[in-house]
Amino acid sequence: MTPSDPTSVLVLRLAAPLQSWGDRSTFNRRETRPEPTKSGVVGLLAAAAGRSRHAALDDLAGLGLGIRIDQPGSILRDYHTVSDHRGQPLLSAAVTAKGLQKPTSPAKHTHITQRFYLQDAVFLAAVEGPQELITTLEHALRHPAFPLALGRRSCAPTQPLALGQRTGSLQDALRAEPWQATPAVRKRWGHQNGNAATIDLPATLDDPAGDEVRDDVPLSFAPTSRTFTTRRTRHTYLAAPTGLTPDPTRPPNTAGHDPFALLGW
Repeated sequence: MTPSDPTSVLVLRLAAPLQSWGDRSTFNRRETRPEPTKSGVVGLLAAAAGRSRHAALDDLAGLGLGIRIDQPGSILRDYHTVSDHRGQPLLSAAVTAKGLQKPTSPAKHTHITQRFYLQDAVFLAAVEGPQELITTLEHALRHPAFPLALGRRSCAPTQPLALGQRTGSLQDALRAEPWQATPAVRKRWGHQNGNAATIDLPATLDDPAGDEVRDDVPLSFAPTSRTFTTRRTRHTYLAAPTGLTPDPTRPPNTAGHDPFALLGW
C-alpha cells in the first residue's frame, strides 16, 4: 500500500456472553487479556474470509487496529478435571521411540485445567487498511465462510458484528461511534451522570511510537508452527457519544474524567 492508496476503517462490535483473548496461555491454564488481541481479531477476519490455518496472513496482520472498551465485563474461571473413563493413568507429554505417549510416572489419574473468560464484555474494534481489502472483509463478516468466535470456538459473537466502514483515522472512528454498552449499563450510568452527552472510554491503538509492546501479531496460525511478532500500542481515553438525552435539571459534570465511572463506583 502506498500513501496515495485509498484506505478505510471497518468498525466491529465485539460482544458476547463469553469472550476469551489469550496470548500467553499454557495447556492447563488458559488466561484472557482484558481486551481483544490482534491475533484474535485477525483470526476472526481470517475465519470469515475462509482462510485455512496454513494461509498467508501478511495482509491481515498489516492492518491497523484500535480497541475501545465500552463495557469491561468481569472475569469468569471455568474449572476442569480430566480423567480416563476406563480408570487408567493419564498419558504424559513424553513419547516412546515409536512415537507413542508414555503413561504418567508416578501414575496420575486426574488432571486439573482452568479456563478464564470475560463475561458480559462489549468492545468496539476499528480495523484500518486498503479500501478494497476492507470492503472484502466487511462482506466476509456478513457472509462468513467459517463459524466466527471471539477468541475461542465456544464464544460466538452476538449481533450486530460488522457496523460498517468509516472514513478518517482509527481514533476518529472510535471517538465518533456511539457507546455500545448494554441498555442496563447505559441506563444505570445515565442515572448517575444526568444522561451526559459523552462518556470517556479507554482505548488502545496501534502506534509505532507507542510506549507498550505487545507480542500478539500473528505470522502463522499453522497448528505445528504458530508464530507471532510484536507491535507497539498507546493507551488513551476517547469522549464517545452516549446516545442519551441529557437531563436539563442536572448541572453538567465538571469534575473531569472519572476512571471508575464504567465500574459504577
